[in-house]
Amino acid sequence: MPAITLPDGSVRPFDGPVTGTTVAEAIGPGLARAALVMKLDGKLVDMATVIDHDANVAFITRKDEDALEMIRHDAAHVLAEAVQELFPGTQVTIGPSIENGFYYDFARNDPFTPEDFPAIEAKMREIIARGAKFVRQEMDRDEAIAFFTAKGEKYKAQLIQDLPRDQTISLYTQGEWVDLCRGPHLRSTADVGTAFKLMKVAGAYWRGDHRNAMLSRIYGTAWRDQKELDAYLHQLEEAERRDHRRIGKDMGLFHIQEEAVGSVFWHPKGWKLYRTVEAYMRRRLDAAGYQEVKTPQLVDRSLWEKSGHWENYRQNMFVAQVEEEDKFLALKPMNCPCHIQIFRQGLRSYKELPLRLAEMGCCHRYEPSGALHGIMRVRQFVQDDAHIFCTEDQIAGETARFIALLSSIYRDLGFDTFRIKFSDRPEARIGTDAEWDRAEGALREACAMAGVDFELNPGEGAFYGPKLEFVLRDAIGRDWQCGTLQVDPNLPERLDAEYVGEDGARHRPIMLHRAILGSFERFLGILIEQYAGRFPLWLAPVQAVVATIVSDADGYADEVAAAFRRAGLEVRTDLSNQKINAKVREHSLAHVPVLAVVGRNEAANGTVALRRLGSAQQEILPLAEAVARLKAEATPPDLRESSARTEFA
Repeated sequence: MPAITLPDGSVRPFDGPVTGTTVAEAIGPGLARAALVMKLDGKLVDMATVIDHDANVAFITRKDEDALEMIRHDAAHVLAEAVQELFPGTQVTIGPSIENGFYYDFARNDPFTPEDFPAIEAKMREIIARGAKFVRQEMDRDEAIAFFTAKGEKYKAQLIQDLPRDQTISLYTQGEWVDLCRGPHLRSTADVGTAFKLMKVAGAYWRGDHRNAMLSRIYGTAWRDQKELDAYLHQLEEAERRDHRRIGKDMGLFHIQEEAVGSVFWHPKGWKLYRTVEAYMRRRLDAAGYQEVKTPQLVDRSLWEKSGHWENYRQNMFVAQVEEEDKFLALKPMNCPCHIQIFRQGLRSYKELPLRLAEMGCCHRYEPSGALHGIMRVRQFVQDDAHIFCTEDQIAGETARFIALLSSIYRDLGFDTFRIKFSDRPEARIGTDAEWDRAEGALREACAMAGVDFELNPGEGAFYGPKLEFVLRDAIGRDWQCGTLQVDPNLPERLDAEYVGEDGARHRPIMLHRAILGSFERFLGILIEQYAGRFPLWLAPVQAVVATIVSDADGYADEVAAAFRRAGLEVRTDLSNQKINAKVREHSLAHVPVLAVVGRNEAANGTVALRRLGSAQQEILPLAEAVARLKAEATPPDLRESSARTEFA
């Protein structure tokens, strides 16, 4: 006689075993129509699952976030059925849901092309309209292998063959079509809905091994309704328009080439942008009490062995052998062990804590070539890395201080909001539960002190301590995890860092690993896409172009440019023979924020016509006023604030 506890705390007893469908019907016809799957004691299961014990049950409807993964999972099954109906002889292999969609890998002599999509999508809609129920059945392992082998599905047979002997083999049918699947599923194909679209095809090796057969992968996206699908497709269009690789080329910021895979060639304009952000970050860190250091690029393997990186991170490290010294050196993949070496020089006192060491440290990590993406994911990058050495009692205060600094920097760079993920203790970890309790408690206290909320990211902490992850949302709604703060009592122990406490005894410091931007390269890629290349004046690598209407104004254009330069502006002149409309188009494509147009009238009157990027309007101003206005606008936010404080004082 199971008792079912619902999310509102109410309990419904039943006379015997019941399915989720029966429970939903008992609650009401509206829920029975809306419930797609259920959570049984926290685990997603089919509505047809039998409940024979006291249990907690929550029903998932289309409006719930959990429904999205289910819709995408089932859309993959519908795709596979459609393909096999249209292209007999095609074998299905693996087809999971993924972020924003799904894919399925097919074994076929002729790979699919986007030209196949309209027919496949039409067949998918037909299958969805049939509304065939998803029905689960379990099968003996050998029987299941024989079943798929007889159907000519050798890949499915191999999947079953490779499963652990004690694993339950489950199949799902949707009408006449059957597939190997753990489940769960929605009630029927009709629940998938029609808010889906096939997106692209790609080659994929069976099980990701290049020694295996090449399969044809079809990617799709699926959403709860057409409005969500349209919003996602619009986001993709915007993302393509804002692609940092295209904008970087249009603006002449950087390039990447095969002779230096995963490393960036910064051009003058791109390096100007880089140095502007770097200078801003240095000023902010100086003001926040950080001391900047510089550590070696090549470090002997012995240090990486002591730190644990050689054992756990060796596959991501670039190594150089010095034959005459019989040594192996590694290009540092992170700065942490080197910062401890600085901390260990001399005897440290508790009075020196917290000690904040920062480094714009160049790091190298091996990334597979297929994972590289413009300047967003590279092999050589610079971290805005810092490590705070402190006592346990100082963790909360230092974390709150860091969150305030990070919040201010993100606002200055154009990100008004961010989310915080709190990643707590993983199953595989070091340290006692009491140590984890203290570290996690300190981070919670810090978030309260800083007045920020967080979402729990269960079990995703580092093996040595909990962490906070700071997730930015950009102008088109994409999330980027950039900043992080990690509590680490382990590395100071491994590398023998200590200080003399107030009691005269030796103690281990706590090490807070923290970053705000993460990697400069990746963050600049995010910035390019955030602004679509239309940077605020203080960030723009070229802030103004002085363009002439007639050659008679060339001399005056040089005077204007010189005045702008004296005010600290990055300025160019365009004295070419092109018509002014052509000049406007050219510099608009290069995303120059301000075009200062001068002709005979401007030269005679000592004025300039300012035209802003994206606007057809222009404003006629006396030269001195134009210089003052642009100078104020081009002043970095932190310097504006310090200037305002000075004037107020």
